Amino acid sequence: MIENGEKRMQIIIRTDASVEIGTGHVMRCLTLASGLAEGDAEVRFLCRAHDGNLIDLIKRSGFGVEVLPTRTLGNLRSNSISDPVHEAWLGCDWYSDSQQCRSVLSHKIDWLIVDHYALDHRWEREMRSTCQNIMVIDDLADRAHDCDVLLDQSMGRTASDYLDIVGTKTRMLLGPQYALLRPEFAQWRATSLARRQSPELRHILLTMGGVDRNNITERVLTVLHRCRLPTLEKITVVMGPHAPWLDTVITAAADMKIQTTVLSGVDNMAELMSSCDLAIGAGGTATLERCSLGVPSVLLVIADNQLNIAKHMANSNAAFSICDLNALETSLVAFLANFELSNNMATYARNSADILDGSGVVRTIENLVRHNA
Repeated sequence: MIENGEKRMQIIIRTDASVEIGTGHVMRCLTLASGLAEGDAEVRFLCRAHDGNLIDLIKRSGFGVEVLPTRTLGNLRSNSISDPVHEAWLGCDWYSDSQQCRSVLSHKIDWLIVDHYALDHRWEREMRSTCQNIMVIDDLADRAHDCDVLLDQSMGRTASDYLDIVGTKTRMLLGPQYALLRPEFAQWRATSLARRQSPELRHILLTMGGVDRNNITERVLTVLHRCRLPTLEKITVVMGPHAPWLDTVITAAADMKIQTTVLSGVDNMAELMSSCDLAIGAGGTATLERCSLGVPSVLLVIADNQLNIAKHMANSNAAFSICDLNALETSLVAFLANFELSNNMATYARNSADILDGSGVVRTIENLVRHNA
């Protein structure tokens, strides 16, 4: 039970990670939670223990977690065409989830923050009486919300994308300037940008997100193994600790012609990115991390919600985007073989660095504090 303590700002974050959901929602919420805690807010999480959850990581980061049941018996309150596309990710119906969340709250909190594609205005409205304010973190603009603040860090996002699905009084924090990146990215920005002044392909960083359930990592390694890259000295692969293909990738890395290291559960991603010359990665939150450091990248769309990011990066000449995984091998080979890498890397570095500066958490917290005053 979450008890009322000191007169600090009280914040609850409802989010999940799983093999299906991935890790990005929890990771960006942890970043926001850390920034809020530094400002003396009390932050706790509400999560389900799905397969591939990050509950232990949240606890190790210093935050309390109320663990909701992984499976809910009973009636589904809704099963209609109006339900969120990702409703199944919740593990139960929205009403059961709201009642379980309400049951662990013994007092009215200042902020309820929700980052979950399976929840919408119905859940938010049901939770209204438990909090002073609700903040929604979204990327899809595909369902209605009942919230006071909405944050969507997507590239190219505008208020018109949320027309008629949020209230007229909702404060919208839109675009990469509000990206929830850890402070280390702003700290490593100058070092990383300095590296881009004389581009040469010596170090490739490969990271397909925390899960990579379809083992795209091994497919990319196979391409790199076959390509002739005379200046390339090493490849670093980063995977999540729950990635189902981790052992397979480690085996594949051992057979590479180029020195290839596989890392899992790293806590120095900004440093790793700043030390690479080219990143090959999925088009999720890590795209914004790479942009903050001006890292030239090949961006792969491994989920539908990444397509907009990939198109925006390509249109801005800020990355080479591969939107069709069926063409992954041929597209990547063509990029590596036919492009003048030094010229392209310099262009990608310059244009991606212009997209954001890595200070989104500071801007977001300033808005929350101002709204709560």
